[in-house]
Amino acid sequence: MKILISIGAAAALAAVPAIAQSTGDAPAGIQPAPRTITLPVNTLVQVTPANEITSKKMKEGTTREFLVVNDVEYQGVVVIPRGSPVEAQVTWRTGKGIVGKSAKFELSFDWVRVGQANYKLRGMHRQEGRGNTAGALLGAAIITGKSATMVPGQIVNVFTAEPIMTTKYQ
Repeated sequence: MKILISIGAAAALAAVPAIAQSTGDAPAGIQPAPRTITLPVNTLVQVTPANEITSKKMKEGTTREFLVVNDVEYQGVVVIPRGSPVEAQVTWRTGKGIVGKSAKFELSFDWVRVGQANYKLRGMHRQEGRGNTAGALLGAAIITGKSATMVPGQIVNVFTAEPIMTTKYQ
């Protein structure tokens, strides 16, 4: 009977690493195995402005900060966490004009920061202000259009332009 207990105890001890792996908790002294995950190029990333962006006093070449809206997951692992900073550059701008012409601007998305590294993004967004052509058509030539504005919460779709690698410990 002592032999059966010893065999049962040995079987129970042998099962500990398997149980720990399935629950994600490794026993003391056992290191979990690393697994590298690579987020592919052209993965959708939804971003929103960190602050209001307006065409007033905006210049081409200036940068604007955006934030990632939702966690970007791949194979069950969060590769780009929600709230990660994103940089966009103003690539084109027109001011509002007379006869109801609205202001417009275009942004080109440059990178997203994940951990301590920046990864390239691709994507552009054009924002237009509301025109006021109805008022201008009535003969009031001094009526101008509206400034172009983006507000936090407005979502823009951009895409990864290079693979992003992360390591998960199993």
